[in-house]
Amino acid sequence: MKTILNDKQLGITIDRLCHQLLENHLRFENTVLIGLQPRGIYLSDRIHQKLTQLLPGTPIPYGKLDITFYRDDFKTNPAIHVPNETDIDFSIENKKVVLIDDVLYTGRTIRSALDAMLDFGRPSSVELLVLVDRRFSRQLPIQPDYTGRTIDAIVSQKVRVIWAEKDGKDEVVLVD
Repeated sequence: MKTILNDKQLGITIDRLCHQLLENHLRFENTVLIGLQPRGIYLSDRIHQKLTQLLPGTPIPYGKLDITFYRDDFKTNPAIHVPNETDIDFSIENKKVVLIDDVLYTGRTIRSALDAMLDFGRPSSVELLVLVDRRFSRQLPIQPDYTGRTIDAIVSQKVRVIWAEKDGKDEVVLVD
């Protein structure tokens, strides 16, 4: 097991990602954040919290999206898919959407998220923010707009994001 980001580096990376969002969306007048269930919401919660601190008094619509029933392996994968809650109480019609997930691997999760998101309206644009991009593992032509860390890992290795809220500490590790 190799540490990619320790707790301090993870905090700095999240701060940087927030400032990059501020550069491109300034006052978030027509922008919404959507975190992907299950593990992307830990990152999206922190991004939303930090942006709220950086822009006091500015409402930043934030939702959480479950893609379980939109997955292309839902009916073929023998593993049981346990759905999570979707919590989006606003329309994304003509909004700039920033999708947030922890790890971008094959791109299939993001493809599923794009399908699921359309149930809430047709956005004017969609951007992707990820904590870790496994850039040489893509099966679909999907690339992040905001990246915390890019890593090159072989197929047998797994990137694990450990969150204090769920796992007791913050760390990103590469597991063989």
